[in-house]
Amino acid sequence: MKRDFLNLTELTRAELEEILHLAATLKRDLKTGKRPPLLAGKSLAMIFEKPSLRTRVTFEVGIAQLGGYPIYLTPRDIQLGERESVADVARNLDRWVDLIMARTFSHGTLLELASHAAVPVINGLSDILHPCQVLTDCFTLLEQRGRLDGLRVAFIGDANNVANSWMEAAAKFGFTFVLACPPGYEPHEATFGSARAEGAKVEVTHDAGAAAAGADVLYTDVWTSMGQEDEAEQRKHDFATYQINAALLRRARPDALVMHCLPAHRGEEITDEVIDSRQSIVFDQAENRLHTQKGIMVWLSEKMAKHR
Repeated sequence: MKRDFLNLTELTRAELEEILHLAATLKRDLKTGKRPPLLAGKSLAMIFEKPSLRTRVTFEVGIAQLGGYPIYLTPRDIQLGERESVADVARNLDRWVDLIMARTFSHGTLLELASHAAVPVINGLSDILHPCQVLTDCFTLLEQRGRLDGLRVAFIGDANNVANSWMEAAAKFGFTFVLACPPGYEPHEATFGSARAEGAKVEVTHDAGAAAAGADVLYTDVWTSMGQEDEAEQRKHDFATYQINAALLRRARPDALVMHCLPAHRGEEITDEVIDSRQSIVFDQAENRLHTQKGIMVWLSEKMAKHR
């Protein structure tokens, strides 16, 4: 059976740990000058409906380091669902390429791609989930802390795609996830309820200080995501007291780590003082997108080879 990487829920903890182990091995290899051609001759189609720095560069460089090659497809190249149907795009691509990565506005587009493509599809970001980012963040925390079980991760912001993937991760890895958001920006009940049904220790509060109290990790993201530009001024007003700054950081554990998936709007969701502090690991996260996504591509390719 073909495997996709659309979310964290559909993979077991053991499978996610396999990917994390691959990521650690590939990172170690790269640091020692080794580039095992595990995807030699393989091709990756990269579909972008949204602009990107980290996702594009890390996937392009990642598959090249593994001996494969990327094909960058802009919105003008494909125009999913407009120039031709999503299903037809999937049926064409799977005749030519070995992997498909898509960064889309609608999560439904990813689901449709995956349902019609005979090759693995990777969620590079959708309006609902960002599993590549959060699995990378888990990898980064394992490097920094040696464990995920028992940690308290406080997310200061709204229930966006990153927060949703954190709730999925909490169900797999045994840490506590606390979301602090203004009233009206809570997670959808289905998302929150599903995470709890899977065993996740997740909490929602409107008090940023309470969420940060005793936290091992303070995490944030931009207040206004792509596609929400019309809400920017209202969101700046609503989130004004949900900034990670020195005062909030003091509420967390003395050795707490600061994380941000980037890009950052410095002076809004996070201050320069905090993002540039010794406790910040935001650029470690960014680096690790490369290694974790290499692990995802290798794992999917190995599963596909067994399927064939």
